[in-house]
Amino acid sequence: MLSLGIETSCDETAVALVRDGRLVGQKLATQIDVHAVFGGVVPEIASREHLRVLPVLYRELMQDTGIDPSEIDVVSVARGPGLLGALLVGVSFAKALSVSLGTRLVGVNHLWAHLLAPGLEQELRFPALGLLVSGGHTHTYRIDSSTQFELLGRTLDDAAGEAFDKVAKLLNFPYPGGRFIDELGRGVAPDTGLFPRAFIDTPSLDFSFSGLKTAVANYIQAHPELVLDEMGNIESVARMPRERRDLIATVCASFNWSVADTLRIKVERALKQTGKVKSIIVAGGVAANSMVRTVMQELAESRNIDLVLPGLQLCTDNGSMIAYAGGLLAGQGYCHGLDLEAIPRGRVVPLDWRECRG
Repeated sequence: MLSLGIETSCDETAVALVRDGRLVGQKLATQIDVHAVFGGVVPEIASREHLRVLPVLYRELMQDTGIDPSEIDVVSVARGPGLLGALLVGVSFAKALSVSLGTRLVGVNHLWAHLLAPGLEQELRFPALGLLVSGGHTHTYRIDSSTQFELLGRTLDDAAGEAFDKVAKLLNFPYPGGRFIDELGRGVAPDTGLFPRAFIDTPSLDFSFSGLKTAVANYIQAHPELVLDEMGNIESVARMPRERRDLIATVCASFNWSVADTLRIKVERALKQTGKVKSIIVAGGVAANSMVRTVMQELAESRNIDLVLPGLQLCTDNGSMIAYAGGLLAGQGYCHGLDLEAIPRGRVVPLDWRECRG
């Protein structure tokens, strides 16, 4: 089965072809430089950029792979959650393509696709405990199959990735700044008493990182020498006097640890509540964070459970995860009609597939 994946949920425009669970080709256009000027994603600009580049990426993908559009068995598209205007661009394009090719249409839950994405590289073993850590969501799931996800814990306010980017902005790093915090804190001993671990003193499996973000903001306000004089990067920090450089690195490592250990506590709690699982799947943009990966590896080993981590290229939004997840749904005989809705962030993506054989 050949599945075309279309991803336009936020600020990445991506298309990919996956045949029988293996990547054939992909194209991606990022909008980071466009939104960096504003310190975050501007929804209207994101939608216009998707509209501009999506048809171009699709043509380039078909040309580069040498595949004729008539060979496509299913058009898979991220239907949400995400920015509504951005999603509508992808969903509209997918519907038009499905009609013109006379092929099946499948709407894909963007969050589930992240957690299934490692299946492009390795076997997924169910039941699994899934941890999705991204800019907009920090969720845990019990996953019994590629179509059976039970939400255990969710983001109440700031997601982990959002907290990373906001703290980076306070330090005067460009958007998206989470990777700078990871790089600066790598190999540095964290001060585990410097910042709190957010929302861990209740039995809830939900996540809240607003308190941690506020604690870091207050600390930075009290120590203005932490803020870069001009918007900078790793190289600009490396040129600083050693004392100031070490202080910034310690703050980054300590914040990193507070997030990672909070995730560990919540995942460990979820493992106790959800029953026996065969693996832990960690996915989303923050799954690329080195400390998060290390902490999750240690947790999995202590529990004698397999840890499934996607390659770094699969952590961020991409078309291959949409193509893969859509192919799995279509392979089980599911599809959507042209009444497929785009679902913005804050609404639950409905399980409204219908049987569509042939």
